[in-house]
Amino acid sequence: MKIGVIMGGISSERDISLKSGESMVKYLKDGKYEAVPIVIDKKEDILNKINGIDFALLALHGQFGEDGTVQAVLQTLGVPYSGCDPLSSALCMDKDLTKKILKASGIRTADWYNVKSAEEIDYEKINKMGYPIVIKPNSGGSSVATFIVQKKEEVLRAVEEGLKWDKEVMIEEYIKGDEITCPVVDGELYPTLAIKPNAEFFDYTAKYADGGADEFIVELEEKLKIEVEKMALDCWKALKCSVYARVDIIIRNGIPYVLEINTLPGMTKNSLFPKSAAGIGISFTRLLEIIVEKSLKVRA
Repeated sequence: MKIGVIMGGISSERDISLKSGESMVKYLKDGKYEAVPIVIDKKEDILNKINGIDFALLALHGQFGEDGTVQAVLQTLGVPYSGCDPLSSALCMDKDLTKKILKASGIRTADWYNVKSAEEIDYEKINKMGYPIVIKPNSGGSSVATFIVQKKEEVLRAVEEGLKWDKEVMIEEYIKGDEITCPVVDGELYPTLAIKPNAEFFDYTAKYADGGADEFIVELEEKLKIEVEKMALDCWKALKCSVYARVDIIIRNGIPYVLEINTLPGMTKNSLFPKSAAGIGISFTRLLEIIVEKSLKVRA
């Protein structure tokens, strides 16, 4: 089977996508599939460069890749692809819609509201949340243009910066606590990882630089473990995920809050998903093969 590893793209996360894609090609070649890199530089490339492949393994991140657009094109063309479908991808990419669905499903998440312009900033709402707050692009990823804002005077600049990257910006209650992530494959939980960034939060550098964060499998206290695992699987079901996704959670004073759901989590050598899989004896190559196999069953 000839697998095209789709990478690059046009989003702010292009560089990370290229790293993910290069890793996936490298490790897939150690297994049973023929893997070829397909670099997307502009939108029409998804039509022009996929001829002759039997399966599309998506290493794209951000808009036009993680938001359901590419998935819809591949589905229309009859090319089976990895990961979640267009609907689930779009929902999880839009942080505001994700949180609305979580709230409607009774899944705990931090308070928030969105703005589309600086004029929509409501300082009364912010005061009710209390400083610090988090300001970030609504549909961004990899913590690009994400700020922890300590005081009123910093709000406008953070919102304006976020609007350079997206049409909407989220203003969110800051939950200070211990960050964990729960990888899910086909509705089954893989080992939970604790994330200890060597910075104020799990920012771009902490995510992708060597030594940027300590990430390790963690065994939670039994009651908390049960709640976290149920929360992760409830997210998976509520957002209609398929094949694989990663649920990011933060725990404050023993109470877990969902941060977001990643439908195309990073797959570099520093990425969380391969580290979790390794904890149950699954190599990176085998993890990629499992993703291909599970995707083919869903897309058959």
